[in-house]
Order: sequence, then C-alpha cells, then structure tokens
Amino acid sequence: MEQKILLLGNPVLYEVSTPVAKSDIPQLVPVIQDLHDTLMAFRKKYHAGRAIAAPQIGIKKRILYMCIDKPVIFLNPVLEPVSKETMEVMDDCMSFPNLLVKVLRYKKCKITYRDLQWQKQEMLLEGDVSELLQHEYDHLDGILATMRAMDPRSFYLKETY
Repeated sequence: MEQKILLLGNPVLYEVSTPVAKSDIPQLVPVIQDLHDTLMAFRKKYHAGRAIAAPQIGIKKRILYMCIDKPVIFLNPVLEPVSKETMEVMDDCMSFPNLLVKVLRYKKCKITYRDLQWQKQEMLLEGDVSELLQHEYDHLDGILATMRAMDPRSFYLKETY
C-alpha cells in the first residue's frame, strides 16, 4: 500500500536505522510491498524515482528498494567506494521533490547486502546507479543530500534549474 513519504525536516529522517535480523524477514513482505507501491506512486506523479529507503516511509530498518529494470531489495547494505574518483551531481530526493542539491559522489562503489532469502550478494556500481545507491544508503544513516551540499549555493528549485 502506498505510504506517506516523510518530508525534509521530519526528525525521523535524521535517525540511524537498525539492522534487519533474519527472523524479521516474514514481517518484511508488507514493508517491501509498501516501498514498491510508494515508489511507483511517486514515479507516476513526478515522472522520477528509481529507489527508496525504508526510513523515507517511517520504517527505521536498513532496507533499500530499487526498481530500474527489475526490483532489487537490499537488506543491511554496506557501501564502499572502489576508487577515490568523484563526480558532481544534482541530487534530488522524494523527501524534497522540488529541490535539487549539488553534491559530490563516488563514481564507482561496491554494495554488499542480504537478499530476502538471506543470501549474501554483491554488486559493483558505476555512474548514475552508484550515485543513486549512495544517496539511498545515506538515508539509512540519517544523512540527507542537503547535508552533503558542496557549498551554501548548491540548492536549486527544480522549476528554476
């Protein structure tokens, strides 16, 4: 079921999420469905949105949901850069849908996570998918793109950009 997306300023967005335990998996089915439905509703309304973090709908668990070609569920992800090379990007967020923030992100990362069968998975990320998952991963640690702005002049309203 579509859930309300928490907006910039909501204190829950600044909290660190707790790890998922293997025993939590049966209770995660409706959460994963809510993440999917919320992402699809946002996509329909704003014509954007490729991934969502559980804290954005008030679930303080380390869960990311990405749907580009097919759904991918990341439980307890660990993200690490594979090189120090960065890129400047205009970051947007479902928690502040009309704002863009200029940030630096790593060009290449590796994400290690558990899937819904509790199997360990690993994915190498480059370019826009690397940027996307860095953004979502930050949500798990209570970090918003606004906190990573390159400088005080790195904020743009979408309609003026």
